[in-house]
Amino acid sequence: MKQLYTLLVLFFLVACSTSKSANRQMVKAGNNVAATAHPLATKAAQQIFALGGNSVDAAVASAFVLSVVEPSMSGLGGRLQAIVRLPNGEVHGVDATTQSPLAYDTSLVKPQRYGYTTIGIPGVVAGLCKLSEDFGTLPLTTLMQPAIQYAENGFNMLPGEAARQGRAKEQLKEFAGSSQYFLKADGISHQAGDLIVQKDLGKTLRTIAQSGKKAFYEGEIAAQIVADMEANGGLVSMEDLKNYEAKSSKIVKGNYRGYDLYGLWLPSFGAITIEILHILEQFPMNELSEADRMAVVYQAIQLAYKDRKRQLKGDNLATLLTSKVYAKEQAAKISLDRAPDKMSYHSESPESWSAAVGHTTHLSAADKDGMVVALTQSIGPNMGSKVASPNLGFLYAVTLGSYLGIYVPGQRVSSHISPFLVMQDDEPYLGLGAAGGSRIVTAVAQVISRVIDEKLPLDKALAKARAYPDKDSLLLEVHDGIIVEKGLENDLSKEGYAIKRIGDKARFGRVHIVEYNRKKKKWAAAADPDWEGTAAKAN
Repeated sequence: MKQLYTLLVLFFLVACSTSKSANRQMVKAGNNVAATAHPLATKAAQQIFALGGNSVDAAVASAFVLSVVEPSMSGLGGRLQAIVRLPNGEVHGVDATTQSPLAYDTSLVKPQRYGYTTIGIPGVVAGLCKLSEDFGTLPLTTLMQPAIQYAENGFNMLPGEAARQGRAKEQLKEFAGSSQYFLKADGISHQAGDLIVQKDLGKTLRTIAQSGKKAFYEGEIAAQIVADMEANGGLVSMEDLKNYEAKSSKIVKGNYRGYDLYGLWLPSFGAITIEILHILEQFPMNELSEADRMAVVYQAIQLAYKDRKRQLKGDNLATLLTSKVYAKEQAAKISLDRAPDKMSYHSESPESWSAAVGHTTHLSAADKDGMVVALTQSIGPNMGSKVASPNLGFLYAVTLGSYLGIYVPGQRVSSHISPFLVMQDDEPYLGLGAAGGSRIVTAVAQVISRVIDEKLPLDKALAKARAYPDKDSLLLEVHDGIIVEKGLENDLSKEGYAIKRIGDKARFGRVHIVEYNRKKKKWAAAADPDWEGTAAKAN
């Protein structure tokens, strides 16, 4: 009876809430806060906090909502990585990335970018269920109600999502389920403002809410997934699904100017994030001119990104890449007098490592007890494999086909996903992560430096221009709304950098972040200005 009452209250909150309640990109003082990539996902976090849930409960509810309202970036058929700080100070990670099916034959790998043959074993449902079971307080049926309601009753599509779906229109037409769910009857993409109702997805979500992970990986949903795969050349089997599990992640640690750093080892790129920050620590970043600061960031990324391939050789590399001694050796290669030589990466690097446009979604949440969650999930690239099974309503991620690299059967794929935590004297300080493909790591590192070195408030830290190395050029973020210091480009040019001005939004990662104020004992939260996300509090 109590659970029924809770669900009725939550339904009322969903039905009565308006976009105004989560229409801000920063909140400065709250007991419980969240920042996500979509206003409705942020609103779901508020609703769960209002019911007494903790930050894991809020994050799980938000993540399920994102699978409904932002399917171009993430969904039930995708992968997930999350890092959690518990109220007692313990840090845990969850690895729910996608995995190669047992029937995957690497000798037959072709450079497909979408379609059934690119689909691996999904991890998001297992990951969210593990988070809920291990660290949450409210039942899954409660946490999934906002997502179910938006799927069954509809939501108005935002302009960004409409544009992304429109870009994939021709590929979506190739698959019956995708055409059914993501195109209108005349083959035209849905437009901004359209009311999107997804009855089949709602049914899938209800089944998961009632029966948990088992329904997706062993029950009726699993049977429908496998039947669709077998009919269309996909490789995922019932054995693959039944044997899949979300795992506890290996935590990698570092320290930046007295602040403790926590990230996730492979298949997340937390070690590379720490390496970049350790290199930056060798320079007085708060004393440098903006041009010299950009030069250091540019070269630190170059050096650390050469280690992306290296880290894949084994767990023993985690210690080296997060070593301060190694960082000093790397920093000694950086020059503030002249631009470095042309950037060179491994010739066999996966396509995703150099793609111009990123993908993925991220959310961060924190509560009054000091529990912090940074959660990143993806089906990348845009609209994933472009395949949705009829009757189920969700897209599958790209896992196979060389976009993320070549993997053996049963192996989990690695990506730039890097949910991250920063602590101060054993207390929480920052929880953050990003979307944006290969720009995820660089965005996280640059925002942390802006906050710690320049003491910027979150909104300003997110709005300061970011840099990214691309072969022999320094890509510089210059679009409206971004803070680019006067004379920066001229100063960099004098130092020998070839500047490429990037005026498109969302090309340098989209960071959603929470910050703890020790004096006020309150949280702040901010959403990246390059996206349609929001931050909100619930006291």
